[in-house]
Amino acid sequence: MTNALRFACTKTMKVEGMHCGGCENRLKRTLEALAQVDEVVASHTDGTAVVTMNEEVPDNVLKKTVEDAGGFTVLGFA
Repeated sequence: MTNALRFACTKTMKVEGMHCGGCENRLKRTLEALAQVDEVVASHTDGTAVVTMNEEVPDNVLKKTVEDAGGFTVLGFA
């Protein structure tokens, strides 16, 4: 039996344009459509999305994915 190592990376995005729970869900579904993304916790009150990945995704790809969904602007990453 072998132990597989699992890669995990978390990035916090500062996102403008989320106004309600529906916006959070749309952003979550958009990012979770990427194969490398395992989970997204979005908060319209904080204006953040915490993205947990099983493989590194470049910031510019995450930004484009979010902004192409329409109505959101990525202000930065933490």
